[in-house]
Amino acid sequence: MTTKMINFGLTWTDTEGVHRASAVSYDKVSGERQKQRLEDASCTDVELVEVRPGHLPQPKV
Repeated sequence: MTTKMINFGLTWTDTEGVHRASAVSYDKVSGERQKQRLEDASCTDVELVEVRPGHLPQPKV
């Protein structure tokens, strides 16, 4: 039996309107936790996105 590792990254817009993306990847539970922290900090458009191993999400344009 093999386990498939799925990586996630975050994209969001900070409180000054700047589009951001995470510089690290997360497992699903950690990504959801970080998403909640960003939302609690009044960031908008916070999305948890699946990324391929070794890749990171790009900020929205």
